[in-house]
Amino acid sequence: MARPDKAAGVAELVDSFHESAGAVLTEYRGLTVKQLQDLRRSLGENANYAVVKNTLTKIAATEAGVEGFDDLLVGPTAIAFINGDVVEAAKGLRDFAKAHPSLVIKGGYFEGKSLDATEIAKLADLESREVLLGKLAGAMLASLSQAVYLLNAPLAQAARLAGALQAKAEEDPSILGGGAGTPAATETAEATEAPEAAAEATEEPAEA
Repeated sequence: MARPDKAAGVAELVDSFHESAGAVLTEYRGLTVKQLQDLRRSLGENANYAVVKNTLTKIAATEAGVEGFDDLLVGPTAIAFINGDVVEAAKGLRDFAKAHPSLVIKGGYFEGKSLDATEIAKLADLESREVLLGKLAGAMLASLSQAVYLLNAPLAQAARLAGALQAKAEEDPSILGGGAGTPAATETAEATEAPEAAAEATEEPAEA
């Protein structure tokens, strides 16, 4: 490779390291061109899978401040530069490797930390960001529903009480006047009888 092409290749790899959330190194020996195309399609927007030259990748990794790649850059190498969900990308690579043993996951890095193949496998076992967000949203909606129920419960009870009072008032209008139905009539009768009792009390001394 001519020097200008080499410099351009290194610069492109450095940009890929800087712009990606992480990277996974693989050995693809034995995979056909069609299988590599299938792998790229399966990763979708989560990763950009590219065949790289080991010498240029070592230089680019050093310039990008990525450590732990030197021992992994042996044999035919391709890197999945992760642009989307890291967990989904790791799952995609793991599942493809299970179906196509020729794809060997050698290691990688995430958030500036070097990962070996075992750690990447553990990363693939985690729940994806989409699943976690779905669970979080479900928990928030459940909490919100409980809060709305607690806020509305007293209002509903008050509405039921008002409805009951209105129905009772239609049967006995005295309720709205502070009375209680029959006792109010009793009070009226007692008020009528009071003067008669006073008159009888006045007449008794005259007979004596």
